[in-house]
Amino acid sequence: MIPAKFDYIKASSVSEAVDLLDKHGFDAKILSGGHSLIPAMKLRLNRPEVLIDISGISGMDSITEEGGEIVIGANCTHHDIATSKLVNDDLNILAQTAKAIGDIQVRNRGTLGGSLAHADPAADYPATVLACDATVVAEGKKGQRSIPISDFFQGIFTTALEDDEIITSIRFPKVKNGNYQKFFQSASRFAVVGVAVVKSGNEVKVGITGVADTPYRAKGVENAYNGSADAADHAVDNVEVMSDHFADVEYRSHLAKVMTKRALEA
Repeated sequence: MIPAKFDYIKASSVSEAVDLLDKHGFDAKILSGGHSLIPAMKLRLNRPEVLIDISGISGMDSITEEGGEIVIGANCTHHDIATSKLVNDDLNILAQTAKAIGDIQVRNRGTLGGSLAHADPAADYPATVLACDATVVAEGKKGQRSIPISDFFQGIFTTALEDDEIITSIRFPKVKNGNYQKFFQSASRFAVVGVAVVKSGNEVKVGITGVADTPYRAKGVENAYNGSADAADHAVDNVEVMSDHFADVEYRSHLAKVMTKRALEA
């Protein structure tokens, strides 16, 4: 299908993109990789009057180490992340997650920042960024701010970003011991259930996506963990589990426990 008519503006800097967002308001959408936005536009589920392309902004596609953290630009593609030596050495769980996303075309165009801003409840990255305790760096008219990932996801397709803000980078602590497990939809490869586990000493942090309308830290698993993968039985404690044509509540709940157990064992 063909999208509705729109104007296209290629921003040359973050400040220009922010000014354009502020000027056009709800009529504008940010374009980076476009793998979520463009299909929605073709189906006319989303009809922005202005597209602001941030894909060419200098510095937003870098992966660096700063102050003991791994800083990943919002425009980094899944392929960039999956093949980065720095990520594979010091943040391997994120590389695992990137390699599990979509297909070759998706991995070469889709971006980390775009995925997080879109906040699809079946996306892969949210589980991992939650388990890693990452920080989202955003910039808007009021300047730059850091958003703890625990505060970022606020509902289905809803985040803590203000209307004039864009994600510029995501900061991760180094993670040496982590694992991502996923049961995927066969056509789209989105997660029916995705589970990320980060282990430090005798403690674990567990992020889960695909189960509820918002990705979440599985506190029940974390609190019950004593070295045994049996803690996975608490994967959906106090969670309102989604039901759709891919999995009903009972099946999705079972999958969450199975994938959590596999991630804990791995």
